[in-house]
Amino acid sequence: MYAILDIETTGGKYNEEGITEIAIYKFDGHKVVDQFISLVNPEREIQPFVVNLTGINSNMLKNAPKFYEVAKRIVEITEDCIIVAHNSQFDYRILKTEFKRLGFGYKRKTLCTVELSKKLIPGQESYSLGKLTRSLGIPVSDRHRAAGDAMATVKLFKMLLTKDLEKFIVQDAIQVEAKSKLKPSLKRIIDELPNSTGVYYIHNEDGEIIYIGKSNNIKNRISQHFTNTSSKSKKIQLQTAAVTYEETGSELIALLKESQEIKKNKPLFNRALRRHIFNYALYSFTDDNGYINLTIDKADGRKHAITTFSNKQSAKHFIFKAIEEFQLCQKLSGVYPTKSNCFNYTIKQCSGACIQEESITDYNNRVKQLIDKNSYTNKNMLIIDKGREVDERSVVLIKNGLFNGLGHFNLNYQITNMDVLESLITPMENNRDSQHIIQNYLRKNKNLKIINLNQH
Repeated sequence: MYAILDIETTGGKYNEEGITEIAIYKFDGHKVVDQFISLVNPEREIQPFVVNLTGINSNMLKNAPKFYEVAKRIVEITEDCIIVAHNSQFDYRILKTEFKRLGFGYKRKTLCTVELSKKLIPGQESYSLGKLTRSLGIPVSDRHRAAGDAMATVKLFKMLLTKDLEKFIVQDAIQVEAKSKLKPSLKRIIDELPNSTGVYYIHNEDGEIIYIGKSNNIKNRISQHFTNTSSKSKKIQLQTAAVTYEETGSELIALLKESQEIKKNKPLFNRALRRHIFNYALYSFTDDNGYINLTIDKADGRKHAITTFSNKQSAKHFIFKAIEEFQLCQKLSGVYPTKSNCFNYTIKQCSGACIQEESITDYNNRVKQLIDKNSYTNKNMLIIDKGREVDERSVVLIKNGLFNGLGHFNLNYQITNMDVLESLITPMENNRDSQHIIQNYLRKNKNLKIINLNQH
């Protein structure tokens, strides 16, 4: 659990400041589950520059509760939580100072979204809350008021959690919770999971991730892990202390995140799954007569594949559909070995490339259309898919034919602005697995929105 907060103060000398407004959002990693927002009578003068900045003046605070009147609520809402703030050193110091004046010690673990942003979103011009949220397309209302700034910090922190591929934020949080609680039952873990698409992480009591998976229904999949009687499942059940998850909205995002995060985190029980997820590939070559031939073969990383397949059956199914859709020759597509014409030529469904009757240019153009449709080599494009909320979409960025990264954006945002896009995107490694995942997904999901960036 996180207590994401923002504090407005009177300004003034170090350690003599008082709180004028506090906003705390209790955040479970996905949604706000409790909140506390209040003006506070600081019982001291507010500096004029602070009045100008926040709009909070002494008149507004005359009837506001004093700190000792809200202290109990602050202790309760932040209990067993990690305090998260934009420049947490400041907010935490002010809180500790106020409690010290009352004669209480106040101790919490803290996380700073400035530090996290510098690590996970490097290269930003400024890391001030206003400029950073603007460059990331995070909507902010009520700037320099506690509730507005704290909510902007919630949205920023949510983005940082998705950008944290090594999952160090979550693993630390579980260590904090594990020390303060008894080990939860597996049933209680299942009850708290959603029936949505995303990536899930099974942790041991040290917070370490022992298994990463993806599912279109996280609750059902974890339920299977916990009820399965295989020896691997039993080992997982014994070591599970917590399950965290990340909703992705889109299955494509979940597949890509799962693939990358397994490689980065190398969880104990994923080790058997390190093999490649595709075994066959479609290749092309030009024959002695100048026609482009297609062939399906075992995947070979040294050769340039047009697209890849999980098994031979799906590769064959693909090539038969392609022959029909693009009127290709069975012989030149590698499915009808013969020295003369192919079978389709006899039933007038092939124009005779197999016996050099069709012009090389006409035939090759159709093969190139097929290649272009199923490969994103040299393309600059965005693949837009479902988001986690109604007003959100997910995006996968392809630059010069290479997978660059992924993210989510709000529909009110201008997605083709390259600078905003680069900030939103979590950079990821382009490898054979990610290429296979993207090509496979594009093949199976015909109604995805594709934005060609070369035209923008």
